[in-house]
Amino acid sequence: MAAFKKFDQRLGKEALSQLPTLPGVYRFFNVSGELIYIGKAKNLRRRISQYRNAKRCKAHAKMKKIVAEAIRLEHEVCESEIHALKLENELIQKHRPKWNVAGAFYFLYPMIGIRTNKEGHLFFCYTTSPEKHPLFEFHGAFRSRERTREGFFALIELLRFIGHFIPRNHLVKEGLFTKPQKYEYIYGFRQIPTEWSLKLTSFFQGQDFSAIEDLSLLLLDKPSAIAKSSETQKQLREIRLFWRHEILRLKKAREHSKWNHYPVSQKDRDLLFISYLSG
Repeated sequence: MAAFKKFDQRLGKEALSQLPTLPGVYRFFNVSGELIYIGKAKNLRRRISQYRNAKRCKAHAKMKKIVAEAIRLEHEVCESEIHALKLENELIQKHRPKWNVAGAFYFLYPMIGIRTNKEGHLFFCYTTSPEKHPLFEFHGAFRSRERTREGFFALIELLRFIGHFIPRNHLVKEGLFTKPQKYEYIYGFRQIPTEWSLKLTSFFQGQDFSAIEDLSLLLLDKPSAIAKSSETQKQLREIRLFWRHEILRLKKAREHSKWNHYPVSQKDRDLLFISYLSG
């Protein structure tokens, strides 16, 4: 009852009855006129009623905070739910409201690059600014920075057992490392077989997991990896989770949506998944 009262006091008793039962996009504004949240709905009236009926539970915490701050509600009817999804994505990227964290900062979606030089040395790049590294062949964009970063660093640590780590000053000479950027890491290895570049490319594209299976077998012959068996197993697990939750999901979305552009740009990543979910 208290939730109903707060909603009615702030947004008006007639707020729900005036909403259509059609797909659309809705916007909440605060007392200063600032846009604080953008959402989409298959049924606008039903969706907004969930804010009015929000309970004191973790699942409804965000809705309650939005209602506590909102003073005005606007909506726009769309032709279909997929049109509402696309408009919501476009508006979130444009306005970046405070309560729209997912999707608002698409430019922070990470990408992973691979490069082999003429000596056969293998280089890796984790970055949110792929345009600054034209020498790399990039994969992604991936959505979870945490999952992608953990998978990337786990792979780098395991490759240390089978290759020779290239110091940073050599990366500078290679033209791969200049001024360090935020959310950016570059590493290189010597004496890793040249075919690993193709194997890892297939891995990052979601085509083949055999690179990680081969890596696991090679580690069995490395006393230093065996001595750290629990840590090694944890790192292999992080790579598998990255494969399952980021790499394969992106591959599946591309295939089902018949998305022809690869890598998927950071800005288009959410649009791709909207097309995938709508299909």
